[in-house]
Amino acid sequence: MSSIRTVLILDGQGGGVGSRLVKLLKPRLPGDCRLLCVGTNVAATAAMLKAGAAQGATGENAVVYNAARADVILGPIGMVLANGILGEVSPAMASAVSGAGAVKILIPSSSCGVYVAGVEECRLEEYLRQAADLAARELGL
Repeated sequence: MSSIRTVLILDGQGGGVGSRLVKLLKPRLPGDCRLLCVGTNVAATAAMLKAGAAQGATGENAVVYNAARADVILGPIGMVLANGILGEVSPAMASAVSGAGAVKILIPSSSCGVYVAGVEECRLEEYLRQAADLAARELGL
């Protein structure tokens, strides 16, 4: 009997990145994967749920709790930065995500003021597609 694997998508602001990740990943996931979303605010969570995530939660405790239980975490790079995403990411959230044992797939964003050397400058849609491909590969799909 196989156990359920949890794919956690995190986002803030209006949930645009997270909702697009949900739409890209959901059709690719097998039955043993649960697609869960957590937003830093209710608007982000609602957008990801509307896009098709199986379950969703909101806020600091939801990020901390679910990051510790996820197998794969996807989201904007600001989710691992204390005060990232215009201050929506608390230090506790950033610590929980960066310290989680899950594989983390982060979407680069210059709006966070962080640049990753060696990462090719792409449009957001290309980063999202690459992230979905990496998650699928990590899950053996």
